[in-house]
Amino acid sequence: MDRIYRMLVINPGSTSTKISVFENRKNLFTDSIFHDAPELLAYKTVSDQLPMRRKVVMDFLSAHGIDINDIDVFIGRGGCAYSQKEGVMRIDRRLYEDTRDDKGGSDHPAKLGVMMAYQLGTEYGKPMFTVDPTNVDEFEDVARITGIAGVYRRAQSHVLNQKGVAKLHAQKLGKRYDECRFIVCHIDGGITVNAHKYGKMVDGTEGAGGEGAFTPTRIGSVPALELARYVKDNGEKKTEELCSRSGGFVSHFGTSDSNRIHKLVEEGDRKAILVWNAMIYQIAKAIGEMAAVLEGDVDAIILTGGLVRFRDIIDGIKKRCSFIAPIEVYPGEVEQEAMAYSVLDVLEGKEEAFDYTGQPVFSGFAF
Repeated sequence: MDRIYRMLVINPGSTSTKISVFENRKNLFTDSIFHDAPELLAYKTVSDQLPMRRKVVMDFLSAHGIDINDIDVFIGRGGCAYSQKEGVMRIDRRLYEDTRDDKGGSDHPAKLGVMMAYQLGTEYGKPMFTVDPTNVDEFEDVARITGIAGVYRRAQSHVLNQKGVAKLHAQKLGKRYDECRFIVCHIDGGITVNAHKYGKMVDGTEGAGGEGAFTPTRIGSVPALELARYVKDNGEKKTEELCSRSGGFVSHFGTSDSNRIHKLVEEGDRKAILVWNAMIYQIAKAIGEMAAVLEGDVDAIILTGGLVRFRDIIDGIKKRCSFIAPIEVYPGEVEQEAMAYSVLDVLEGKEEAFDYTGQPVFSGFAF
């Protein structure tokens, strides 16, 4: 009889903490706990949220009558360490410390998944893994260059969910992921749009770094001089916070709760309608950019993430982008399953895990 592995999957996001317990490929329990921006902004840094998020995880286990001693494997979503290749990575002390210290140059809540998995795995003597962190780097070199010598664009995205739904859709087409050319849009508290070419994410928007569409919590692209003036008047710390935690809907309305904003849209609030439609407009612009990256040869535009529950987002993107390629919708996320199934393949000897290198995939050109 095959061994049964009980796996705890921890997935902290910009507006939620999603937690699951799997027994092999069976999802026993999943909860997603929403955190509005004012709650999270009470913490000076993302790392300061760790005790609160850990309590959320422990409360989840208690509510479902699960003894943490019965967990065989801890799996945490990752990011913020040095960039890495895709796949399953063992969590060790160096990865934990580089994640905690934001060695990759970003401060995203996904880091808390690795940090909690490490703490729990160490405390209870169990293996711990992360899968496809936010800083998987597969960019083509031409995508890295900016107009400032020595300043490069970074690969920071919703890699886990994007690759998960891309692989699902490739199967639907009767193809392998590495045979397809997709534009994938993760649309939720954070928004990223990426060009997937033959199994690699060759370009994309750095949602938490001030690129692409603004989101419930992030500013998206802002003209450089306007942003420079804002930094001068308000300081660097305030600006960094806007990029990842207090921009977008939070800046306009004081909340990251998309349901509340959409209710205002439905009630005819002029400001809410304009801001909401501007977000959709900016997502469509980013899709157009990625269509150019793929030279117009696109098998599908895939929409995924929590906000595609709103039909007007889908319709707005279809209106502007359906001429590029068929638009496919995968509501919600497949991140919990992607992490659990990938780690299970490692535990069963079907795939190999790798160790954190402590070195970025890309650290500059030789010239």
